[in-house]
Amino acid sequence: MRKGRVVLKGVDSVFHCMSRTVNGERVFGPDHLKKFRDVLARVADFSGVSVITYCLMENHFHVLVRIPAEDRPSDKELVRRFRVLYPKPGAHPVLSPEKLEDILSSGGDEAEQLRAVLMARMGCVSEFMKTLKQRFSVWFNSVHRRYGPLWSDRFKSVLLEGDEFSLKTVAAYIDLNPVRAGIVADPKDYSFSGYGRAVAGGRFERRALEALGGWVGYRSTLFGKGGIEEESREDGQEREAEADPAPVGFRSASLLQTIRHFSNGKILGSEGFVRRILDEFEVIHEGVTRRRCPVDVGNHSGLFSGTRVRRPKTCLADRDSV
Repeated sequence: MRKGRVVLKGVDSVFHCMSRTVNGERVFGPDHLKKFRDVLARVADFSGVSVITYCLMENHFHVLVRIPAEDRPSDKELVRRFRVLYPKPGAHPVLSPEKLEDILSSGGDEAEQLRAVLMARMGCVSEFMKTLKQRFSVWFNSVHRRYGPLWSDRFKSVLLEGDEFSLKTVAAYIDLNPVRAGIVADPKDYSFSGYGRAVAGGRFERRALEALGGWVGYRSTLFGKGGIEEESREDGQEREAEADPAPVGFRSASLLQTIRHFSNGKILGSEGFVRRILDEFEVIHEGVTRRRCPVDVGNHSGLFSGTRVRRPKTCLADRDSV
């Protein structure tokens, strides 16, 4: 039996989501990851979801997203979002942006039904991930003339407390994926992560970095003494000092280890936050209601998980960073 996702209603929610390819096969190259990055930006815009950071790897991806408490776009905004997701003629099997605009402006039952259908796909983490994975899969299978599933099982999601400490810690863990995997020594050198892309000047990623306290605040989470520091030019713009190329420069060495609670813990945050969510979502097993207790994650003072996690049996997928 599939377990339901922990989803909060009526409040902003933050999720760390992750998905892996079938059998953990490393099938994504630079061109695939560039396309995925573009699809991610478009789907996030359409869905009304804020991407805080992400990391795209050869066989899996992570996204840290904020889902708004309520997303009720105007008709004009609905058409704009539709055009973002379906920019080319024939991209949608039935509708075009022009036809959608005409129907909405005319009013009536058809307009109400269309609004309901479109808005059901917005402000929802499951719909966001479904659209993201499906759209990329269709493109990938078409390019490689393949068929069948690309992704292994359902995506994983962890409901995260939206406080600054939890956000920065999990975002840093995500952005450090290529360092853990031995691909780069410094996350700024990996262009398929939120942090690396922001350093390279990506506007989409630079805006998202504001949620992590800006450059100075977030870098202090990633780096310790000898790491990246903020300096000022005479013209008032910021620049980076040369980073220590060795991973020992990272402030929290424990973030260079695989922390399965961050991907499998279902709920993550302060003890009070996790306890409150667990009380709201009682676990029913074999007809008996069981209350779970927050689990101390360990090396990250103040972070607790909503469930105990077991290390899976060694397989191909375990040889890659998560």
